[in-house]
Amino acid sequence: MGNDYLPRILAGQLTSPLLLQGLDAMSEWLVVVDSEARIVYLNTPYAAFLEVDAVAAIGRPVVEVIENTRMPAVLASGKAELAQLQMLRGHHMIAHRYPIHVDGKVVGALGTVIYHDTWEWRQMDAQVKALEAEVDYYRQALDARAGTRWQLADVIGESEAIATLNGKVRKIAPGDASVLIRGESGTGKELYAHALHRLSERAKGPFIKLNCAAIPEQLLEAELFGYEEGAFTGAKKGGKPGKFQLAHGGTLFLDEIGDMPLAMQVKLLRVLQDREIEAVGATRLMPIDVRVIAATHRPLERLVESGEFREDLFYRINVVPLTIPPLRERRDDIPVLARHLLKRFAERRGRRCPVLSQAALDCLRCHDWPGNVRELENVLEAAFYLGGPRLDVDDLPEALRRESPATPVPGESLKQTLARAEREAIQKALVECGGNRTRAAKRLGIAKSSFYEKLTRHSLDMQDV
Repeated sequence: MGNDYLPRILAGQLTSPLLLQGLDAMSEWLVVVDSEARIVYLNTPYAAFLEVDAVAAIGRPVVEVIENTRMPAVLASGKAELAQLQMLRGHHMIAHRYPIHVDGKVVGALGTVIYHDTWEWRQMDAQVKALEAEVDYYRQALDARAGTRWQLADVIGESEAIATLNGKVRKIAPGDASVLIRGESGTGKELYAHALHRLSERAKGPFIKLNCAAIPEQLLEAELFGYEEGAFTGAKKGGKPGKFQLAHGGTLFLDEIGDMPLAMQVKLLRVLQDREIEAVGATRLMPIDVRVIAATHRPLERLVESGEFREDLFYRINVVPLTIPPLRERRDDIPVLARHLLKRFAERRGRRCPVLSQAALDCLRCHDWPGNVRELENVLEAAFYLGGPRLDVDDLPEALRRESPATPVPGESLKQTLARAEREAIQKALVECGGNRTRAAKRLGIAKSSFYEKLTRHSLDMQDV
């Protein structure tokens, strides 16, 4: 339209009959004011509601025509006000107000009433909620069909380690390469397997999981590859598909693959190489299209050296390695994790979410968490049920309280106690890491820059370690 269009509106030169008819045909009510908050345009539907003549209203101060108007405030602030409640002639209405800028200056403002009463807004809100409910229904149905429960948004953490890991997940998810997820028990390996599937091109396909440590060796082959009718005594009539058949076109998650028997490792390797399976008792091969994601907490390299895990299978599943850091290496995430877990417990029980004291948080950060997030969840769930609206150190297990270095020295302030605890934790990490500051920072779960700043603050150098 050009930069001269708005000044023409404000100067009362808006003369296009088609444009005027279009503005009058709107269900929204429209008003335009100049920099002095005087009306330069009022569409016919708005004028009819206000019971004023649209032409006679031009030039009048907007405050004289529209009650409770905030157009002068928008002119003064230069900022838009969206979806604001306004009382007009005894009705609650929803209005938008926009400043009009020309050459960096506010030369006027435009206001619209988009809902003429709260009943209209509630109708629209009900329609939106109905659509959201429908989308949620189909999303849950799709997730149930695919077998996934979690996505990357469910990962709770703001540390550098988690940000780096999530970035890697987004990069590798679209591909078809096998992924080996490694991490200690309780770190969330299955969560990341679900997230990889949800972000992949196979997201609409099935997600099938099998815990290799939970199935007896004599049944594992049938579980993986299925069996034909009459394959063995007690075989189900008509046979049964295995996990590979069920995962066709999707993802197969093999949890605790380090516990898979050697005999099955040979058969799994052949399937991954040939992309074909042979069900127990079958006489023909069946092609399969499956992406394999494996997970383990065991040191596979050592198992390869000891002959407990096949080297060729290790390289086949370890195409893209993904290592989840233990909780002790991302201690900065403990507060946000703790609050998230407590909120979840509260929602589940219909209770108010308790507040975690700073002393309790400091105590949680001092623990090494060998059970990782799963252990933290158990500790907080017990505290949630045993404690009150405010959880303190006394509400935590005795083992954690004994580890807390925040026990005050007589005459020592809380600030001094926490500073001493921090200094001792840094010294301990440096000793355990042989003086390697990068590894010590990682062990404490803090950024390297923060670690060096703390070294300076506590006047620590290697001779203090």
